[in-house]
Amino acid sequence: MHKRTLGRGEAALEVSAQGLGCMGMSEFYGTGDEGEALATIRAALDAGVTLLDTADMYGPFTNEQLVGKAIAGRRDEVVVATKFGNERRPDGSRVGINGSPDYVRRACDASLQRLGVDVIDLYYQHRVDRSVPVEETWGALHELVEAGKVRRLGISEAAPETLRKAHTVHPVTALQTEWSLWTRDPEQNGVLDTVRELGIGFVAYSPLGRGFLSGQIRSLDDLAEDDFRRHNPRFQGENFARNLELLDAVRAIAEEKGVTPSQLALAWVLAQGEDVVPIPGTKRRAYLQENIGADDVALTDEELRRIDAAFPLGATAGDRYPDMSSVHV
Repeated sequence: MHKRTLGRGEAALEVSAQGLGCMGMSEFYGTGDEGEALATIRAALDAGVTLLDTADMYGPFTNEQLVGKAIAGRRDEVVVATKFGNERRPDGSRVGINGSPDYVRRACDASLQRLGVDVIDLYYQHRVDRSVPVEETWGALHELVEAGKVRRLGISEAAPETLRKAHTVHPVTALQTEWSLWTRDPEQNGVLDTVRELGIGFVAYSPLGRGFLSGQIRSLDDLAEDDFRRHNPRFQGENFARNLELLDAVRAIAEEKGVTPSQLALAWVLAQGEDVVPIPGTKRRAYLQENIGADDVALTDEELRRIDAAFPLGATAGDRYPDMSSVHV
């Protein structure tokens, strides 16, 4: 697999052009299968994927343990990225967003233990705590780097001004936020312009629109009863019908090119710049191989124009989350 570099200067971090989002292996997208999840992570490493993305809240806590088990004996092949800030209890209930320095330190130590590693390669602030100045949170993160517990720092779902403030305390290697044909907000809200001005890499989560862009979800009946997408505004009623119309236009372009809708959608994200690294998530090896195939899909300028016309900026119907209050803070 091709390589890309997130960040620049002392913050630079080389990773595979695609990472692997591990969240759905433990929660949110129906029942997981640990054996298949472990096999999927190991198959990703075999294929040259180096960036594995997890967070303490996934599970909660069990996804980090899963990743730790999968990489045992292969630590040198992996860039481990995890996150803190969405505080949850062991029973899964939510405490809230926490950016306090004491919590940052405790969360890091707990993640190191669950992952079974001595250092976290890329540590993200998962959500920004409105009650704690981001400079205070990043002061604690800087201390973790100085202590050798963390190599590089990132932030997720941050607004341009928050990015700038964090970057003054310690160089930001990567911003992680949702970006795909299904979610093109970064192109409009100043986030993409800001990371490129500051030399921050862009890690695109949900590059397949939470699986919608795969073309495999045609109704809510295609989702498990406990799948959180059943409550996502974009999968509801008229929004869902409108979004299916957009998808069908993209599917036609994929068929003409001889690739799957997923591969076309990932190739579109990859084509947005060498500073962009998508992290599609999957629980199964079959879909992993399909996604990896997008690394070899080159889109011409004309094809990019056709895709843009078929799924234009701002066309998706519905909000990204039922509650948008914790994003772009």
